[in-house]
Amino acid sequence: MGDSSASYIHMVHHLIEECIVFNMGKEECMEALSKHANIKPVITSTVWNELEKENKEFFEAYTKKRRGEKVREMETRHEIQGVIADSSNSNTSADH
Repeated sequence: MGDSSASYIHMVHHLIEECIVFNMGKEECMEALSKHANIKPVITSTVWNELEKENKEFFEAYTKKRRGEKVREMETRHEIQGVIADSSNSNTSADH
């Protein structure tokens, strides 16, 4: 089992790297690999945790970058909702 389990873990490692390329977080990656590659979330989580231990600086920067993008995404959504609200307010006042 030693060699095949090592290659399995290597495959999971590679798939996690693919998730990172697509800017996924740990939870999203666990869900995606479970759904699309039939890999148990506990395995993905374990391999992810090991990668985090080995590459602390990378994961700290990656997490910070993802947080910043989430904040910008929320701000953009808020702005769009504001524009939509303004637009619908001006439409209703024009009708009256």
